[in-house]
Amino acid sequence: MSDKYDALKLENQLCFPLYAVSKEIVRKYKPFLDPLQLTYTQYITMMVMWEKQKVTVKELGQVLYLDSGTLTPVLKKLEGKGYIDRARSKEDERSLIVTVTESGMELRERALSVPVHMRECFHIKREELLALYKLLYNMLADLDPGQGPLEDLEARLEALDA
Repeated sequence: MSDKYDALKLENQLCFPLYAVSKEIVRKYKPFLDPLQLTYTQYITMMVMWEKQKVTVKELGQVLYLDSGTLTPVLKKLEGKGYIDRARSKEDERSLIVTVTESGMELRERALSVPVHMRECFHIKREELLALYKLLYNMLADLDPGQGPLEDLEARLEALDA
């Protein structure tokens, strides 16, 4: 017979193993990011900057699922390191534009080994890893329909597998 409080047990929560795995993965990144003098949040911010080169703070927050209260100190640190510049938009003074600097682009070369090292940290079958990746992005699309469909998921899976 189940207890009426079973739903409140930690082991019965879907969110808890997701939370714990996320924390552990971020912890695994640390030794690979320390030589770059980046935190995980700074690293994912730079990943977006390497790809887009110029973006508004609002767009950056949407892509990274970070609010401005979390993102602003990250951007200040990256700007202090010379990896990005921030400036008010000439078209809309309320909008802050973030641009990657030459130094920030040079950092990308040094970061190339990070995904390689991280793949070595996972001791699960390739098929399971790809299935998990796909499932997580499908869940994300379900939870945040505003992000739109993930049409390029197959291409992402191929890149993940490379």
